[in-house]
Amino acid sequence: MDDTRQARADALLNTVQEDQRRLKVFLGAAPGVGKTYAMLSAARELKRQGVDVVVGVTETHGRAETAALLEGIEVLPRRAVRYRDRDFTEFDLDAALARKPDVLLVDELAHTNLPGGRHERRWQDVAELLDAGIEVYTALNVQHLESLNDQIRRITGVAVRETVPDNFLDRARDIMLVDLPPRELIGRLKQGKVYVPETAAAALDAFFSPTNLAALRELAVETVASHVESDLREHMLARGGAMPVRRRVLAAIDGHAQSEYLVRVARRIAERRGAPWSVVYVDTGGSTDALRRERVDAALRMARRLGGDAVILRGHAVVDELLAHADHEGVGQIILGRTRERPLARMLGRSLTQQLLRRGAHLELTIIATPVERARARRRLARGPGARREYLFATAATLVAFVLAFIGDRYLTVANLSLIFLTAVLVVAVRTRMSVAIYTAVLCFLGYNFFFAQPRYTLVIANADDVLAVTLFLVAALVCSRLATRLASQVQSLRAAQVRSRAMLALGQKLAASADARAVRLVGAQAMAQALGAQVAILARDAGQQLHVGASTPPGMVLSPQDQGAAEWSEQHAEPAGRYTDTIHAASCWTLPLGSEDNRLGVAALRFEADAGEPDPDRRGLAFAMAQDIGFALERARLADELESARVQGETERLRSALLSSVSHDLRSPLASMVGSAGTLASYGDQLPASERHELLEAILGEGQRLDRYIQNLLDMTRLGYGTLKLNRDWVDAGEIVLAAVARLRKLFPAVPVDTLLPDTTVLMFVHPALIEQALFNILENAARFSPPDAPVRVAVRSEEDRLLIDVIDRGPGIPETERARIFDMFYSVARGDRSAQGTGLGLAICRGMIGAHGGSVEALPGEGGGTTIRISLPLPPPPESMP
Repeated sequence: MDDTRQARADALLNTVQEDQRRLKVFLGAAPGVGKTYAMLSAARELKRQGVDVVVGVTETHGRAETAALLEGIEVLPRRAVRYRDRDFTEFDLDAALARKPDVLLVDELAHTNLPGGRHERRWQDVAELLDAGIEVYTALNVQHLESLNDQIRRITGVAVRETVPDNFLDRARDIMLVDLPPRELIGRLKQGKVYVPETAAAALDAFFSPTNLAALRELAVETVASHVESDLREHMLARGGAMPVRRRVLAAIDGHAQSEYLVRVARRIAERRGAPWSVVYVDTGGSTDALRRERVDAALRMARRLGGDAVILRGHAVVDELLAHADHEGVGQIILGRTRERPLARMLGRSLTQQLLRRGAHLELTIIATPVERARARRRLARGPGARREYLFATAATLVAFVLAFIGDRYLTVANLSLIFLTAVLVVAVRTRMSVAIYTAVLCFLGYNFFFAQPRYTLVIANADDVLAVTLFLVAALVCSRLATRLASQVQSLRAAQVRSRAMLALGQKLAASADARAVRLVGAQAMAQALGAQVAILARDAGQQLHVGASTPPGMVLSPQDQGAAEWSEQHAEPAGRYTDTIHAASCWTLPLGSEDNRLGVAALRFEADAGEPDPDRRGLAFAMAQDIGFALERARLADELESARVQGETERLRSALLSSVSHDLRSPLASMVGSAGTLASYGDQLPASERHELLEAILGEGQRLDRYIQNLLDMTRLGYGTLKLNRDWVDAGEIVLAAVARLRKLFPAVPVDTLLPDTTVLMFVHPALIEQALFNILENAARFSPPDAPVRVAVRSEEDRLLIDVIDRGPGIPETERARIFDMFYSVARGDRSAQGTGLGLAICRGMIGAHGGSVEALPGEGGGTTIRISLPLPPPPESMP
């Protein structure tokens, strides 16, 4: 049974089985379009007609108008499910099978069942119901179709986890499209008819954008249309008809001179008929010269530019590929140019035109004759220098084979001599085209017959064995030449693919390591220049929105006004321009857009040698692919810059808020105390005892010193941030710095006991003494504030190898492990809100900056028996020889 009979038999079987299908699907583009409402309305109509209709499970989502449709229809009780200590209800499959109504409504086909049921997915429950002979009405959104999962994620950015296999819809007798324009659906969403207001607001910002809804709507229409077309095609095949569903016009090109002419003819015919059209080229894997590849590429570009589809098919038989494509796409008319058919193929009825006429009975064939162009192309190919070189090479290889055969004639039989000529044919076939290999095979055959087959020096063969040997030689030569030519072509294609893969891999690795847009442009220009053998400039918009050269290879590449104009047009229209195109073709550069019309990221300008021809399709495809990857990298760099700017802005806002909070809470307190004490002295100074006046003055002095410390901390932090803090290093004893800082702490907190543990020997440090003392004082002050009353603060100093360690230990509440690294951030204590109201959070940050300027570090450790240990680690350089 041939393919046509098999297809007809399958279609007839499907048509018979269609009468047994019991599934109706209400398909929508998105939630909220009214699938459940339409399904319940259909059920009520069936109920009115006396059909036994039962609702297995429906999801009204709180919509009153949908719930009202359930009145008067039997609803099956749901099955109770206990899952993770919570009670749920699920569709009761066994109850539905026991009830076995005529029609059962099962909503949410893509739903995932909770553990404990018979099936994992609800569509599997429906499959069992269908197998039991129950007709099922169900609802489904298009985003839940498994084959569309990746496409839905690209459109909406949402990965849909609940999917239904596409082949399950093959069991549907009817698929009803439930549609709603995006504007109306968004209106329903805002009115709370789809989700609750909180969920609706988030959905409007994500899934339910007008662009997403329009794309989903188109996918839903295409899904229904494909099923309608498939059903119609099966009905027609079952009746023996071959009339295509859509009268598409197809132009088949072969890469010869008439290819572009055929594209124009196809465009005019399709326009007159109001039909879609496409241009097809069948790649059979044979060797194709550069001129032919250029013509194919030009014709396909013209088809896309004129509004048609450009398709490249791959296969060994042109007729089979054209007919299969025509059947699959619903083609009604095929346009052909009058090809240069081989006389033998025409005599045997094997030419392309004859096979299409014989096998494509349902197709309308239009053959376009362009004899002038075809003759001119034939003469031009015949005069080509490359062709002459190939035939000269074939003739030389044949002469060498004759010389070797005359030498071997003394020692070998006639049959063995044929191997020498066969080798010559293979050598020529590997190095040249099929026609040249056939030319070599015919020369070797004639020479072999004339010079070596008995009787010699005549084409007559007397010996029957020699007749067989000579004939087999010719057949073997032709077959081997064909195979060798095809193998050489495939090797050439593989080499080209390998070159492209290496170039794309190298570009991808370099782009991945590029940190910003400038580096991406530089890497892209270098990679394109190396892979394509051209001068390359990457253009970008400057602050004045003018295109300028952002990076080039070689550096300093200058563009002419025509090149600039081509680049402007290319970026504006997101299409190639300049050289090798029909737009500003006088430019010396070929310009490729790096983005789209909605996302303009720059232009790549490629300048080839002045006498270089148009890039072949492989180089052209490589250029487009590299430009696309560079565009993606520029988009990634732009997004990274925007995220970094947003992060910096957020951090700045956070620090600004923290600083304002610090000023309002911490700096205002000492000012209020000072103002109050000074006001009391000014109003009642003469009436107050001397002791009270002294206390008020001490309060003013203390708060003033506190305010001075806060302001000094801010200034120190500013100098640290801008790198203006200068280190005046000197040799100093570590014990002296510790004792000085402890003395300052006792003046500020006289009630806090401090224990010091100093080394027995002098430990010299080469540091800025005042800064180290200030850093240690900040840590001591922090420990004193958090230590409980009468709990001593310990200071332990010791040296380990080339480091000095100073531990400040308190008995306070301690610091959680997750926050130990963050307490050295600016304003961290302020950012913590009410949990820390004893400082601005600058002291420890300044401490880290001061210690870090000396090459040291500060870290928070858990204290032994509770509390916190702040450890300062400073380098200990060897003391100078003049010191003891």
